[in-house]
Amino acid sequence: MSAASTRNTASVRTVLLRAIPLLGWLYLAYGAVRAVGGNPIRHRVLRIVWWIDAFLSIVVHTAQIPSAVREGDKRGHSRARTALLTFVFGLTWWKTQPGHDTRSSEEIR
Repeated sequence: MSAASTRNTASVRTVLLRAIPLLGWLYLAYGAVRAVGGNPIRHRVLRIVWWIDAFLSIVVHTAQIPSAVREGDKRGHSRARTALLTFVFGLTWWKTQPGHDTRSSEEIR
């Protein structure tokens, strides 16, 4: 595989991985707007998915900020920018940064 092809594949992969949390935030906004408008999500499964998404997007992404800031410090990234992007994208943001080794520890050995 050529270097350009590898870069394009990595770029597409990065965009797709970063789209997942964005879709989650959109779903949270959709559910919140419906609830404020007096028409909350009524389907039980969709409501459960909304709560799971809220937990992952808010609680888990927030919990990931300290390790992301440490990683960002190593790379010279702004702490505020790292915290914001980690809150929005979770670990997906810094795991998809150029130069970050995304292989598992088994693959590296």
